[in-house]
Amino acid sequence: MAQSVWGYDSDNGPERWHENYPMAKGDNQSPIEINSKDVRYDSSLSPWHASYDPGAAKTILNNGRTCRVVFDDTFDRSVLRGGPLLGAYRLRQLHLHWGSSDDHGSEHVIDGVKYAAELHMVHWNPKHGNFAGALKQSDGVAVVGIFLKVGNTPKPEMKRILEEIDNIKTKGKEAPFQHFDPSILFPKSRDYWTYHGSFTTPPCEECITWILLREPIEVSSDQMAKLRSLSKSGENEPVNPLVDNWRPPQPVKGRVVRASFK
Repeated sequence: MAQSVWGYDSDNGPERWHENYPMAKGDNQSPIEINSKDVRYDSSLSPWHASYDPGAAKTILNNGRTCRVVFDDTFDRSVLRGGPLLGAYRLRQLHLHWGSSDDHGSEHVIDGVKYAAELHMVHWNPKHGNFAGALKQSDGVAVVGIFLKVGNTPKPEMKRILEEIDNIKTKGKEAPFQHFDPSILFPKSRDYWTYHGSFTTPPCEECITWILLREPIEVSSDQMAKLRSLSKSGENEPVNPLVDNWRPPQPVKGRVVRASFK
């Protein structure tokens, strides 16, 4: 398995990532399964706040592993603060993980429940100088995780991302994606779980404060099908559906998950 070709297939999937990326076997890996009975309510956890500048949105791309929206993070334009965080974290990108059918696809599992997809908003702490520097610090990155479930009242805001899918059907495709405020994707409830973990993709750096939102947002079956219409192969190659780009839950290893709600 060459360094550059990790993926989600049997020959290069999560079970084998540690061969090239030893951190994938670390003590603070993500995702995890959250069991309500093990969660600790923490009354000191304050509400989190995001103030995002719609003008910071730049592009949407298919990198063969996910669909990603990239934001300008050269200054404090779009920031996340509060909750378990000290200081403001800058929004860098958001991306999704999803399954081959509606009954699985999320990376985190809640009391045995898997959702159809999971959206990750990736922020970094500018006190560490740059994104690469933040990856080396335990408080370097904060990710807001939002579950997507299939339902009858889909969230219209997801439409904007899915409308662009046709422009990035194949690996390596990128399209302009401007004037987008990602906070429209948040559910009504701000309740969250938080724990210290890692990126869910190699090299799996353990620098993340996770803020996992309890309330999922709804998407339609058609919207999920649209995500699954992406291809993980290039333009002139046979279509290879981009699905099941999720990592299974990792050992909790004594970490405590805290909740902002009872």
